[in-house]
Amino acid sequence: MLAEEHCVSLLESHHVKPTANRIVVVRALAAASRPLLLSELEAKIGTIDKSGIFRTLTVFKENHLVHLVEDGCQGVRYELCHSHHADEDDDMHVHFHCEQCHRTFCLDNTPIPTIDLPEGYRMSSANYVVKGICPECAGK
Repeated sequence: MLAEEHCVSLLESHHVKPTANRIVVVRALAAASRPLLLSELEAKIGTIDKSGIFRTLTVFKENHLVHLVEDGCQGVRYELCHSHHADEDDDMHVHFHCEQCHRTFCLDNTPIPTIDLPEGYRMSSANYVVKGICPECAGK
C-alpha cells in the first residue's frame, strides 16, 4: 500500500489536487496487481460510490495518471500510469487478456511496437491487447 505522502506527491506531480477520495483511489489502483473494472474498483474501495470513483478516474485520465485498457470483453479497465508527466503517457505497454479466467494483465516490460502511421496522422494513445491463456490457466 502506498504511503499517503507518496500518493499526495504523485497526484501533485500530475497537477491533481490531493483530496481524500483521490488518495483512496490512487492507493486502490497502486495495490491492484492488474487493471480493474470500475465495478471491481468500487468493490475494492467500498467507501466511495461509483459516480465519485468515475469522476476521480476522469480527472486522473485527463492528467495522465491512469491508463484506460479496453480488452474488448468486459468494458474499460483502469490502471495507475507510471508516467512522469502530466501532459503525456511515457509508459504505454502491452496488456494480456486471458480468454479462460477473463483477467487482464499488464506486461509492463513489453512496449507497444512502433507503428508507422500514414502522413497526416498523429497518435495520441494506443490500446494493445494480446489475447490467449495466462500461465495460471495454462497450468490447470
